[in-house]
Amino acid sequence: MNSEFNIAVHCLTLLSLKAEHMANSEEIAKSVCTHPARIRKVLGILRKHGYVTTKEGVGGGYLLNTETAEVTLGDLYRLLAQGSLKPSWCSGGEELPCEVASNMKGIMSQIYNGGEQALERYLDGITLADVKQQIEDAGTENPE
Repeated sequence: MNSEFNIAVHCLTLLSLKAEHMANSEEIAKSVCTHPARIRKVLGILRKHGYVTTKEGVGGGYLLNTETAEVTLGDLYRLLAQGSLKPSWCSGGEELPCEVASNMKGIMSQIYNGGEQALERYLDGITLADVKQQIEDAGTENPE
């Protein structure tokens, strides 16, 4: 799984908790524990797809542009990480004389595609509102 998916879920959850307040990339980066440039890259993709809006200049930043109950983690996975279960390399190759080697790549592709579909179905059942609720519940269970 690539980190952009995790960053997107973190950013959108943080923005949902801020409701009417904007957050800039430096503020979000501190929460995510990564560089602001990575935040801007991911939020740029999310802005392009309508999940966030931006205001430039002093006092600007990012604002959630959607209802948390309408965003599934499956949506975000497909946008930012689809295909990441399948490794970039697989043993074997069709041109090899070995029965296992000549079939392994295609068989492993089918297996990973099935896993990908199962993961997407699972993530489709989790909304950003669910993640937000879990964060809020964790805060009430462990007050500082």
